[in-house]
Amino acid sequence: MLKLNAIHQDKIWGYERWIASTHRDGCQSEFLSFYGKDYPLIVKVIQANEALSVQVHPDDALAKQLEGENERGKTECWYVLDAQKDAKLIYGIKKGVSKEQIESAIKAGNLEEKMNYVSVKKGDFVFIPAGTVHAIGGGLRLMEVQQSSNTTYRLYDYNRGREIHVEKGLQAVKTDTLLPIEQFKGEFDCPYFSLKKHNVKSSATFEKSVEVRLFYTISAESGAKITCGEKSESVSAEDIFAVSSSESIEFNGNLSLMEIVAK
Repeated sequence: MLKLNAIHQDKIWGYERWIASTHRDGCQSEFLSFYGKDYPLIVKVIQANEALSVQVHPDDALAKQLEGENERGKTECWYVLDAQKDAKLIYGIKKGVSKEQIESAIKAGNLEEKMNYVSVKKGDFVFIPAGTVHAIGGGLRLMEVQQSSNTTYRLYDYNRGREIHVEKGLQAVKTDTLLPIEQFKGEFDCPYFSLKKHNVKSSATFEKSVEVRLFYTISAESGAKITCGEKSESVSAEDIFAVSSSESIEFNGNLSLMEIVAK
């Protein structure tokens, strides 16, 4: 078992905490040694005080084509940890809007008019397949699970002076039907990762697994702890632990956990 130390990255809109990563842009050396190879996911906590850029990520095939043979695409998801009243996300584009219309809107500076805005609240879950145009609004704190990629194509950035990637971004855009945004139902599975939420009221034991697992603490009351073999540690909200496939663990106390498994 390994408690992971976050890598903090300040942004113009707030900050990110990379809490599980072996990516070159934010590698936790202890986690790399523990896992023994490149970990295929990045897990972050995102604090958005202001809106992020309107952006899109490539899928695996396009990432290799545009960024290099060793690059991954970026399918991701968000679990809303906290949300101010009336907090919103951009989640896809409005029905019937074409890529050509998106390009025209970027040039005209009114891309926001073509976007699909969705209100969100604490506990909501958002799945963002590669190719989905999206943006995190201000007043949100999220846990993000994503493929291990740092490739982002900005389509619009509120005139903040950062680079815009129109040509690559338009190649990446897909208009597939998206899942509804709603309260997390307890489990989620996609080709890149699986998530399972556990609400521990007194104690819970997790037996050995065939995969390395991450346990992220959504919330924890005072006195909560994790025990693995001879090792025991206190647990607080937003802690994350990596557990090897050969270990069983026990949580004690009142806490809520997200179990994350890479594929």
